[in-house]
Amino acid sequence: MNSTLIEDTLRQLLAFFDFKVDGITVSAEADGITRVDVASPEASRLIGWHGETLNALQHLVKSIVRTKEKLERSPFIVLDVDGYRRVQEDKVRRIAEQKADFVRRTGSRIALSPMSPYFRRIVHLHVANTPALADLTTESVGEGEYRQIVMRLKEEKIRGSDELSPVIAQDDGLENLDV
Repeated sequence: MNSTLIEDTLRQLLAFFDFKVDGITVSAEADGITRVDVASPEASRLIGWHGETLNALQHLVKSIVRTKEKLERSPFIVLDVDGYRRVQEDKVRRIAEQKADFVRRTGSRIALSPMSPYFRRIVHLHVANTPALADLTTESVGEGEYRQIVMRLKEEKIRGSDELSPVIAQDDGLENLDV
């Protein structure tokens, strides 16, 4: 991924919208993710209400980079301001581990609150790549904005039509994720 193009594109957008920025760092991470960390004295203004401004800026950067690079698919760019996204990512992982404990104690499946594809991906990868969670598996179920993760024990036998519904997690802290 062209980090100079990403940084220049974001700087131009931020200047156009009159956002003050102290610095921009573009770094490539595992799984093809490009993380863009922005330091700003106006972090809350850049993030917006429940991350809406940040999401919009991220979408614009991805679209512009896709067009300029003539890519078939949008690049996987994650825009973060003053560690805001990292805090949310850590929260999702922590909640997934809490729900894993519930699944082990009860032997029941549990459905986490609906969340964005990005956060579902974080949960799937966290469960799959954490040795302490090796006895669990996850799957996404549902449609659109109501798509959610169901976590269960790997040994659980899947029965045909008499399969039990998962326990729906209430107030699991995932309701206000901003991506």
